[in-house]
Amino acid sequence: MNQNNINQNNIKSIVALSNVVKQFGEKEVLKGISLTVKPGEIVGLLGPSGAGKTTMIKIVTGQLEATSGKVMVDSSSTEMGMMMDSLGLYERLSCYDNLKLFAKIYNIPVERIDEVLKKVGLSEAKKRPVDKLSKGMRGRLALARAVMHEPKILFLDEPTSGLDPTTTNQIHELILEEKAKGTTIFLTTHNMAEAEKLCQHVALLHEGKIIEYGEPKEIGRKYNHQKKLQIRLYDGRCMELLNNKEAAEKVQDYLAQELLETIHSTEPNLETVFMELTGSMLE
Repeated sequence: MNQNNINQNNIKSIVALSNVVKQFGEKEVLKGISLTVKPGEIVGLLGPSGAGKTTMIKIVTGQLEATSGKVMVDSSSTEMGMMMDSLGLYERLSCYDNLKLFAKIYNIPVERIDEVLKKVGLSEAKKRPVDKLSKGMRGRLALARAVMHEPKILFLDEPTSGLDPTTTNQIHELILEEKAKGTTIFLTTHNMAEAEKLCQHVALLHEGKIIEYGEPKEIGRKYNHQKKLQIRLYDGRCMELLNNKEAAEKVQDYLAQELLETIHSTEPNLETVFMELTGSMLE
């Protein structure tokens, strides 16, 4: 799919990129990226290392200048939060003191520190120096700092990488809370279930281009070549049926006999779609 043909609605965008190209010497890292993001949505940026995700974020945040093309960020939404690895954390300072320093810079009430530490599950580690934290804990501290000043646009790079399921769910709840406040969120992740759970739209990036864009489930339906139903009955039998009128009649019979245990359609996940389009894995 050519990213220049992405169908965008006329609702005012908070971020818009139009045919953005970025070159480093002879190397073209972004090759004509076009993307429109509406206020309050979560957009997933999915692609392997080197696909252009970080470069794209740095251009949107003003850290890099595009070689050509246009970048628009709503002037009323220039306050941004970023979680990019453990960037900017002070190793010898405690979790609390790291956030206290950040609070002073942004003139944030110190009461907010304990609030965000609790949300990311670091209350018990508040006095622990950063150099004594695990990788996952560092990531959570970086997330706490990113949301502390309640930014209008939030950039999250692999926010749940290396975390246990319980903490991952807590982080997901925090991300959804930020969305409910109206925060626009850019999320990079290799976790396809995470993208499908959180993102309203996803952009699949490969070698500097957006090769597919849309709602996660819509993308799955678009590439559902099999169009089958996978059925499991209570007696242990499993079968695949073509998704047609005949299958509907069989399913109705199984339901009437109380034999049907599970039924699933065969839409591919985002990983499978990416492999179909590129021949390679997302990671």
